[in-house]
Amino acid sequence: MFNLRAAALLHLILLGILAVLVSACGATAVQVIPTDPPTATATYTPSPSRTPGANATPTITPTPIPVSPTGGPSPTRLFGPTSTPAPDEPTPTRSLNPNAPRIEFFTTDVVAAAPGSSINLFWSTRNVANASIYRVDVSGQRTQVWNVPADGRLAVSTRRSDRGQVDFVLSVGDGPLTVEQPLAIPLSCPDQWFFIPAPDDCPVGPAQETPLIEERFERGRMIYVGQSNIVYALFNDGFEPAWVSIENRYDPAIHPEFEETFLPPPGFVQPIGILGFAWRRDIVRNRMGLALDPEVKYEGNYQTANTLSGDQNVYVSSADGTVLQLLPDGSAWQIITPP
Repeated sequence: MFNLRAAALLHLILLGILAVLVSACGATAVQVIPTDPPTATATYTPSPSRTPGANATPTITPTPIPVSPTGGPSPTRLFGPTSTPAPDEPTPTRSLNPNAPRIEFFTTDVVAAAPGSSINLFWSTRNVANASIYRVDVSGQRTQVWNVPADGRLAVSTRRSDRGQVDFVLSVGDGPLTVEQPLAIPLSCPDQWFFIPAPDDCPVGPAQETPLIEERFERGRMIYVGQSNIVYALFNDGFEPAWVSIENRYDPAIHPEFEETFLPPPGFVQPIGILGFAWRRDIVRNRMGLALDPEVKYEGNYQTANTLSGDQNVYVSSADGTVLQLLPDGSAWQIITPP
């Protein structure tokens, strides 16, 4: 019953509002003066957007990188401007003088030569009337020269004593236009060492059988080589030189075999004869000390080999079956023990 009354009351209110609106439409009309229509102006009308839910993930809109440069200094190359040539750009090269002296080849017809044999040298050059061939020794000095034509062949004899290799130089032209080419020819080794392990060097010649005398001392040993008539004093006292060579001047018809006034202490002996005569020199006696055993005479071998500096290494048999090696200029000596 109450709802019907409320509805009727609401109906009456709505009718009253409608009556007021109708009466307003009947007001006095306002005079309108015609004017040019206004230019249409676009009005921004926002588009409805969807409201994200509570669980929506926010989307980050990226900021575009500006095209135009911003303020600040321009970047500078660390090492200055560089230039990369195009792939097809030619590389400049120094022009060759077609008229300059030139060596086409300088060679021989052997892989290795035997010492004492003859070697054939062949060469060919251009833009010259003649050439020169030099022989070079182990120290680099030019010891022989042959004036030869621009091309040809030359037979050169080697020496029986040559070892290692023989060296030549072909030279053409003069002054700043001189052109040279070296040629090294290996030499075979014709002789064998009398002991093993053998050195890498080639011996000067075959081993020489010789009488030897050896004696041990407090600070070294002495050995006499009959083939060369030389006494070698080998010191092990740590001083220089490590060894000395003494030409044998002992004459039993003139010199006493030993020093009669010298009596060695117990356990030592006085060297006699060839070794004793050399030992009595002050420099040898002071450094060598007294002899530990009597001298030993035996037959052995003696052999030498040249070094690159032109000196010689000496190899001699020892009484105990080892080999003594004496390096050049008294610098050192050592014992080589056979396997």
